[in-house]
Amino acid sequence: MAYFQKKRLFFFFLIFISAFILFFGARNTYAQDATSTPAAEDQLKLISEQEERSQLESQLADLERQEAEYEKTIETYKKQGGTLKNEIAVLNAKISKTKVQIQALNLTLLKLNDQINQTQAKINNIENKINNNKEAISSSMRNLYESDREGLLAILMANSKLSDFFGNITNVILVQRNVQVALDEIIKLRQNLIEQKQELDSEKTDAENLRLVQSAQQKNAQIAQQKKNTILTKTKGKESEYQKLLKKTQLTASQIRSRIFELLGGGELTFEKAYEYARIAENATGVRSALILAILDRESLLGKNVGRCNYQKAMHPTRDIPYFLELLGKLNIDPGSDFAKVSCANQHGAYGGAMGPAQFIPSTWKLYADKITAVTGNNPPNPWNNSDAFSATGVYMKDLLSSASCQKYANDNKNLTSYQTLLERCAAAKYYSGGNWYTYRFWYGNPVVTRANEFEGDIAVLKGN
Repeated sequence: MAYFQKKRLFFFFLIFISAFILFFGARNTYAQDATSTPAAEDQLKLISEQEERSQLESQLADLERQEAEYEKTIETYKKQGGTLKNEIAVLNAKISKTKVQIQALNLTLLKLNDQINQTQAKINNIENKINNNKEAISSSMRNLYESDREGLLAILMANSKLSDFFGNITNVILVQRNVQVALDEIIKLRQNLIEQKQELDSEKTDAENLRLVQSAQQKNAQIAQQKKNTILTKTKGKESEYQKLLKKTQLTASQIRSRIFELLGGGELTFEKAYEYARIAENATGVRSALILAILDRESLLGKNVGRCNYQKAMHPTRDIPYFLELLGKLNIDPGSDFAKVSCANQHGAYGGAMGPAQFIPSTWKLYADKITAVTGNNPPNPWNNSDAFSATGVYMKDLLSSASCQKYANDNKNLTSYQTLLERCAAAKYYSGGNWYTYRFWYGNPVVTRANEFEGDIAVLKGN
């Protein structure tokens, strides 16, 4: 009997120790990843990586300053008026600016690839810990299950003293408690794994988008060069010939009004009608019409696979689908119809689900529904309705323009370019990528501001006629 009792105590002791080492050891190991002092080689590697990142940031800041200088040059020549000399100077500055942007893009991709490698390493580390612990978890749970099946009577019969009986019961409870702690810990590890994978998806998406931008920038440089060559060929360097060419290429108010305005989320309307919707949103929010138009304009966006997917495959299941279905019910729209198509998830698994021209996901649309209704009077507002979509962009951009991070960015960099440009650049990038706006401040934000300034010219023509 004493031998059996010692064996049982030894068995419980083993379970306790294994559970303790398994999970508290894993947790400590995980914590040490971030807090422990690395070995000498690791310290040198860490210092080297930090120096590389610092140099990279310094190079990016320098390229940002160069880009701002070219932008100032472009604006200066534009203000001086339309002459052949100024047009060639603007095109030269645009070509140089694009080359600088491509350099900055290459550096940003290097930085992003480093982040992807680091995130992948974290994922591998967590997965290894989970895999290494699976067998130990199963073994402990099996042993505990077998112990539970013996019942209180068997445990009581195995102990000669009542104190030993209660001691063994306490050990069983302690093992159960530590197994529960262990299970909680594995849940935390798995949640951390999910978060890291989502971060990796986002980083891969960023890299993919920036490679597309890189290709577009190279085309922009070629277009600017071709335009310059065409102008010089047609004018033969003569100002009088350039003025004739300029008059031929200037659009009339009638042409601008009837020009087709394509929306990112699908559909098209005349520029005149688009401007009408944007002006209503501007009056309600203070966000300039040209900026609203630029956000909604297909050409200024990085969107892909927009409005082509069924919500079930594209949308976040808990964050967005419930409200999406609720909204469609109120609008009497069949969720399976082509009318209710949303943006697709990307190839890395990041959720899509953005709706209509304004490209709001359902959870964000819900947050702004009352403000949209206050502008248009539509209750509930419909994300596929142009009036609601334009107003949604306006009310959202108003909040983004007044956000603390955008105002700080504009204040910190106002020596480079105008405060309004910086503010709108930040807000546009936030509209596209949320908290990851800084990565997209040039590649999304800047083209939107440039497009908005072009629309201001069109609007000025409309107002003057």
